[in-house]
Amino acid sequence: MPIPHPDVPRHGSVLLGVSKSDRLILVRTAVARARLRRYNAWAMVARLHSATFSGIEAVQVEVEVDVARRGFAGATVVGLPDAAVKESIERVRSAMQNSGYEFPRHKTVINLAPADLRKEGPAFDLPIALGTLFANGDVVAEYADRYLVTGELALDGRVRPVKGVLSAAMLAMRCGLRGIIVPEDNAAEAAVVDGLDVIPVTSLTEATGFLSGQLPLEGVAIDLDQVFAEASTYTCDFSEVRGQEHVKRALTIAAAGMHNALLIGPPGSGKTMLAKRFPTILPLLSLEESLETTRIHSVSGELSPGVALLARRPVRAPHHSASIPALVGGGTIPQAGEVSLAHYGVLFLDELPEFSRSALEALRQPLEDGWVNIARVHGTVSFPASFMLIASMNPCPCGYFTDPRRPCKCTPLQIDKYLSRISGPLIDRIDIHIEVPAVPFTELRSRRDGTPSSITREQVLAARRRQHERFGPDSTLVNGRMDGKRLREHCQLDDAGERVLRQAMTELGLSARAHDKILRVSRTIADLAQRDAVTADDVLEAVQYRRLDRQL
Repeated sequence: MPIPHPDVPRHGSVLLGVSKSDRLILVRTAVARARLRRYNAWAMVARLHSATFSGIEAVQVEVEVDVARRGFAGATVVGLPDAAVKESIERVRSAMQNSGYEFPRHKTVINLAPADLRKEGPAFDLPIALGTLFANGDVVAEYADRYLVTGELALDGRVRPVKGVLSAAMLAMRCGLRGIIVPEDNAAEAAVVDGLDVIPVTSLTEATGFLSGQLPLEGVAIDLDQVFAEASTYTCDFSEVRGQEHVKRALTIAAAGMHNALLIGPPGSGKTMLAKRFPTILPLLSLEESLETTRIHSVSGELSPGVALLARRPVRAPHHSASIPALVGGGTIPQAGEVSLAHYGVLFLDELPEFSRSALEALRQPLEDGWVNIARVHGTVSFPASFMLIASMNPCPCGYFTDPRRPCKCTPLQIDKYLSRISGPLIDRIDIHIEVPAVPFTELRSRRDGTPSSITREQVLAARRRQHERFGPDSTLVNGRMDGKRLREHCQLDDAGERVLRQAMTELGLSARAHDKILRVSRTIADLAQRDAVTADDVLEAVQYRRLDRQL
């Protein structure tokens, strides 16, 4: 059913029985009659609500349009617009003329308030065009202040999708607005916000008709349960990986406690195959996690048209030639990088030593804090970046140092130089280092499937439930993110465990951070075994996962 518009009681009995194409004709007719009346009662300044973005947060922008009664023809946009916003005048002019409207022949001033906040992107096209029509007296819209408007205009008047609609819809709800007018391709994304009227439009004429009360439009609603149900299936599975059961065990521990992991092995041993199937054993996103992840992808322009939510955990796999801004974010106007696009998901770095040293060092702060702070002249922008790092690498430049079937041609100096591309502080921040050996022929040709992802995921979920009970039912904290206070409280060792840890620290020369990583991994191993206490065996297994702290 069409959403009841404040003007519908006056026009609804006539228009609800008329086809959509005929309604658009009536809208244009009403606009023509309004032009005759505007000379007797010139319109006041028109105001509409729109939004811009600071990081992933939407900030309210008031679009003000004033058409002067005298003065030379020309339109000016003020309010710190970027080039895309300044160019909107020509798009708006063509869109209005090709939609049957007249662009003002007098001086037109368009103000985007607040004036000290930089505005970017083409999302102001639609509110500017509507404001121009209202200020010029072509259309009377008494209820335009009840809707937030966003959309890019094509030259023929069509409305194209824009970025950040989910954050804009949340802003409209916070501001107490009745609804939001969005491009049709963005409607599903905005409909995620419950209690907000989402009005999809395909053209400038439709938006004008709705706000003038001449064209009631149907709102959009989505079924979130169906969205999450469709995302719970994967096309790949852990059972497809032959052998490597000890590596699957290490990845199960990583998933259960949200620990970073590094896979080390020769070419063809299955490192990339295992990493690609790692998301299949992770818990599904909660609604709160999905909303925040979707907002990041939406503001970054990574969300496909028509997609309502990201219901699967994101997996990002940048090439090793990626720059620092590509990885952690940046730019003149700060944009999210790969670490933020992997928020609540997985960042897979294949061939880790091939990444530039400076790019890898830039990962240290987000790995530790879960946030990226980008400082620029105009201010500091923060992006969330709570992700799991899964990386892979060869043990040497030729790749065959640990392969018993092929000889390694690298000298010790070459191996040391290769491994030194990854700094000690970065290695310290990776909880699990696991060797991935070449798969024997008998296992490769075996017809016996490995453990399926569904069973492994149940083990991960059981361990996560124990962590939620320990840290509080409303807490999202996991073992891999425990602070020092909780670490001392929940990772107490008996005498045997203390002896194992003391010996590992002494013989391997581990750092204080590596000490804490071992305790966190030990706690997760105990949770997978459904034990309250951390045993010496748990500590011993965790020490075995410090591969790069020992000599290759």
